[in-house]
Amino acid sequence: MNTPICDFVRDYREREALRLHMPGHKGRVLLGPEPMDITEIPGADVLYHARGLIRESEENAASLFGSARTFYSAEGSSLCIRAMLQLSLLYARLRGLPPRVAAGRNAHRVFLEAAALLDLELRWIGCGPSLLSCVPTLSELEALFSDPESAPAAVYLTSPDYLGNCLDLAPYAELCRRHGALLLVDNAHGAYLKFLSPSKHPLDQGADLCCDSAHKTLPVLTGGAWLHLSHSCPKELLPMAEQALALFASTSPSYLILQSLDAVNPLLAGAYPGRIRETAAKVEALKASLRTGGWTLYGQEPLKLCLLPKPFGYTGEDLAVLLQGAGIVAEFSDPDHLVLMFTPENTEAELRRLESFLLSLPRLPAIQTTPPPLPTPQSVLSPREALLSPFETLPAERCLGRILATPCVGCPPAVPIAVCGERLGTEALALFGYYGIEELDVVL
Repeated sequence: MNTPICDFVRDYREREALRLHMPGHKGRVLLGPEPMDITEIPGADVLYHARGLIRESEENAASLFGSARTFYSAEGSSLCIRAMLQLSLLYARLRGLPPRVAAGRNAHRVFLEAAALLDLELRWIGCGPSLLSCVPTLSELEALFSDPESAPAAVYLTSPDYLGNCLDLAPYAELCRRHGALLLVDNAHGAYLKFLSPSKHPLDQGADLCCDSAHKTLPVLTGGAWLHLSHSCPKELLPMAEQALALFASTSPSYLILQSLDAVNPLLAGAYPGRIRETAAKVEALKASLRTGGWTLYGQEPLKLCLLPKPFGYTGEDLAVLLQGAGIVAEFSDPDHLVLMFTPENTEAELRRLESFLLSLPRLPAIQTTPPPLPTPQSVLSPREALLSPFETLPAERCLGRILATPCVGCPPAVPIAVCGERLGTEALALFGYYGIEELDVVL
């Protein structure tokens, strides 16, 4: 499989042209990659209006994933999520439907912010079992579809979620298709799922649109991502996808990231999927060893390890500090979870090092504290009204009864505790306190 973007930039570098164009470093080295860092010069094609070498590279990626079209993002899955919601808005207008989206409550804050900017009407589904994981039931979705006042034009699900839980998407896809709704999937953490045997990728489970963060689980530079439109996606949306991306994207995309996306294609067409499957088997063996050693695990994602450390006597935050002291840096921790991510770039020796450290820790008395219950949503303003309102920042304990203006959560995990426009009750404030969020933005 060829690499047209990489080939063009390599040739441009070797020609040693006088660079009287952006970027300002002119190809001269400060950090190292500058000679390969270009802008949209003649011949380099234009991202989001790709008709040349970028389009050729995107078609290579589409052939790997089996999509109708695959588009590159140099701004992560965040950009792809915004574009998916814009396409769902266009779909609703084409079909004469209300611009309404039903979404799992554990959606990334980018989803909420994009929905606010696009003035989409939201219906939350699958609230619980925890803040970071939810499993919407088919019956609650069926109930939404049965009422014209709540029927969505699109359903948005996150799978895998941040803790490694994977939904069986096929029943949701069948339900959406039966009711003429789009199924959108945030697969930011699961790009590699395509290369398992059998594939567990959303496209192969019936999703109409999905995003993959290539950089999270594959050897791609940070910011590289894909937006996939499946063969089941309405054909009239395909020519609108580039503009949906361009609506939110920078007009100065990183060609370093584009080269990285281009360069991974021949890897994925070659031996790399075999390495993914081998690594998944090694991680499964690691998980089995840790279970035998008394650790409690959570989630089903093959290349993610989520520990529930409290039964072993540690909080996730305590365990992350201990790991860091041993030179091992976790992806994420909170009071109840510790998340570790693996790829084929992690050696077997590194897995053994982690295993040895965890099994060497003394077991302490179990920690019995649990998170406060999830708040009961009380929506007062739409997310758009709240997010675009003037706000003030106050200590959380002074926000009882106030209306939340911004999500007020960082990334990771970027899952809102309360949604913009909701009135803050004691349950929400308790949950903010539990996760160490001390200040909130509330509507003036």
